Amino acid sequence: MSGTPDTGADGQAAGDGSPRVESVASDEARFILRLAAEVARKSNRTRRRFHKQLVVNLKDALNSSGTGGSVIDRWSRLFVTVPKADAMSAAARVFGVSSFSEVDAVVPADLETIVRVGHETYREAVTGRRYAVAARRTGRQSFSSRDICVQLGAALNPYGTVDLTTPEVTVSVEVRDDRAYLFSSRVEGPGGLPLRVQGRAVCLISGGFDSAVAAWLLLKRGVALDYVFCNLAGPAFERSVIQVTRVLADRWSYGDRPRIHIVDFGEAVRELQDRVTPRYWQVVLKRLMYRAAGQVAVEIGADALVTGESLGQVSSQTLRNLRAIEAVAALPVLRPLVGFDKEEIIRIAKHIGTAALSARVREYCAILEGKPVTAAKVGAVDREEAPVDVALVDRAVELRKILDVRAVEDADLNRDYLWIDAVPANARVIDCRPAHHDDGWRHPGSRRVLPRDFPAVAGSLNKDSSYVLVCDNGIQSAELAHLLQTVGYEAYALRGGTRVLRRGTA
Repeated sequence: MSGTPDTGADGQAAGDGSPRVESVASDEARFILRLAAEVARKSNRTRRRFHKQLVVNLKDALNSSGTGGSVIDRWSRLFVTVPKADAMSAAARVFGVSSFSEVDAVVPADLETIVRVGHETYREAVTGRRYAVAARRTGRQSFSSRDICVQLGAALNPYGTVDLTTPEVTVSVEVRDDRAYLFSSRVEGPGGLPLRVQGRAVCLISGGFDSAVAAWLLLKRGVALDYVFCNLAGPAFERSVIQVTRVLADRWSYGDRPRIHIVDFGEAVRELQDRVTPRYWQVVLKRLMYRAAGQVAVEIGADALVTGESLGQVSSQTLRNLRAIEAVAALPVLRPLVGFDKEEIIRIAKHIGTAALSARVREYCAILEGKPVTAAKVGAVDREEAPVDVALVDRAVELRKILDVRAVEDADLNRDYLWIDAVPANARVIDCRPAHHDDGWRHPGSRRVLPRDFPAVAGSLNKDSSYVLVCDNGIQSAELAHLLQTVGYEAYALRGGTRVLRRGTA
């Protein structure tokens, strides 16, 4: 059993009458993929539909990795062949996948061959270590799963110590009809249901921890999402929210093309602040956002709204306030975080990859600094909202910008959100020309900061202000404005730089 058979050039056993062992090409890898238990428990009709969608999503994940691959559906298992093993990293983010393992060998469903190849493949891996053998069979064979465990375990026993409780290495054998698959690795998947098997909803996204995690939890339940972003603070805020949404789209939305609907809420907020009692601003603002999201949902045929609200986390999210806000919703409102605390939410955000980006996003929705209402009644909020021209929301939705999130590139974010053509009122100008470009000219009220001093100065800037950076050619200002945006400032580079300022047209 310890000997190695002669093999031909293709890695299969030579013509000595022994069963032939399938070789795996050196430039590809095979994997066996297990379905989430929840998928496997469905009725046959539902399960077939879920399988079909899961295969679509998995192929999209492989294609998105730039490598592609083949997927074969064998009911309780999927068999995947990819050009290189690291292409399967995307499968760890495909909902409906319980786990997957790289296959080390494929052999005929013959006990002697399984033991021989298992011994040859794993004796080095178990040497000096605790190990176990696990086996599973489907089909009709002359041997049992226990026979595999006993005989392969005995063959490996001279090299390691059997430990069925806390093994360091688990040698696994899966026999399916006329073939046996040998593997020892295991990568956990996200579980849940395949994306798109539960319809579509619209998620109100703000870029913070909560709304991103709420979206992820709905994606995990098989709900495809479009996103509605009600912009209260301009291009820099928009860019931050798109960056967060891109993580959800690029890493967790395989099989779908989510869109973000960007609604300019500036005019609606000004109307609200003019006509609503200040302590009701937050509740009425949320109502207007619900109205905007609801209109988008009806237009695209979505079945529900999704929010990141968590009961009691902030003043507007008391039970009575949520009831008053939801009164204007024509569709069900799903709040997957309603019972979560902030620490739990941040922990999930770190897992899904949005935490670092969300930490940089300013809280623009808190438009009231004083004490807001915490136990609003539906009738009272109806009266407060009545003077507001909700047609402003209708127009804002009609004029919204729609982006295919998975199609957005870094270059798009730089081009569309980093540059500005004029200096807004109340913005602060930072002159960041390098020393050799400084001719002594200064824009009135500007602050002079040399590029080398910028990292130290950046931490002392006021995040409640907006900044416009200028240099002569735009290279320095764009680089430093990008730096400020990535750490949560509203900052832009002035297109045309000092030339525009000198002309007095900015």
